[in-house]
Amino acid sequence: MKLLITGATGMIGRNIMALAKEKNITVHFLTTQKHKRMDTDKRRGFYWNPKTGEIDEECFEGVDALIHLAGASISKPWTSRNRKEILDSRILSTRLLRKEMERQKIKLKNIICASAIGIYPDSLVEVFDEKSQLVQDNFLQKVTAAWERESHTLAAFGDRLSILRIGLVLAKGEGLLSQLTLPVKLLVGAAFASGKQWQSWIHIRDLSRVFITAIEMDWNGTFNAVAPHPVYQRTLINTLGTALGRPVFLPNIPGFLMKLLMGERAILILGSQKISSQKLLSNGFSFEYDTLNTALKHIFKKKNDILT
Repeated sequence: MKLLITGATGMIGRNIMALAKEKNITVHFLTTQKHKRMDTDKRRGFYWNPKTGEIDEECFEGVDALIHLAGASISKPWTSRNRKEILDSRILSTRLLRKEMERQKIKLKNIICASAIGIYPDSLVEVFDEKSQLVQDNFLQKVTAAWERESHTLAAFGDRLSILRIGLVLAKGEGLLSQLTLPVKLLVGAAFASGKQWQSWIHIRDLSRVFITAIEMDWNGTFNAVAPHPVYQRTLINTLGTALGRPVFLPNIPGFLMKLLMGERAILILGSQKISSQKLLSNGFSFEYDTLNTALKHIFKKKNDILT
């Protein structure tokens, strides 16, 4: 098998590439930074620039499957400029792939596209699955909805198209977990608002395995890429404290304060989504880290969370 991966230098992409190496899978990857290209017997980099429409046509040579991850981080302030970058990075990259595959008359076996559980409504009580009704009440929902619509246009170029709605990714020293770890270590960790917001999470290794499994098992359709046991935000903070050997005793940080500081972006920490992973399980996926406790114990036991 030979994979083509976009967004390969990001947290998720690097871990997928490491897992591919572990499984002896050949990888082509696209990067906007020419100095990050490399050529080995199992890994080869190609330049692209979705903003200008440039792409190395050789990137598709011999490729069986595409994993499309490219997209700017949503954690940066949601200024007008950053909102445009967040949306454009997803839409333009997908359009460029589509145009190049159309030009070359490419037909792949599997195409796997990233999305996010941010597409679901905010609720403290509902459980959302892949058939749940969607709304577009905030920027995050609008971005993910547009992202998925564009991803579906790639279906004509693959025998199967899967879209993975990714939850909170737990990885050492990266992502949201890195921002939560330091305050807890300094004994100033705390939940936000009521702390009863649902956090649907997944360990980085399991997420990497979901992408590879989707290809190996020929999945088709939309899947929630989350672990089977979501937790309250306050449980996440307390369990993180236990994993780090630090007590969490401060009162919750008021929600209105976070809205004042972060504006609409506060939905990233105040939002609540209890997401079902039953479809993953029904399609034969088995989690290595199905509880928050086992996931955090593993992360903080290891020196490096990237698979090597």
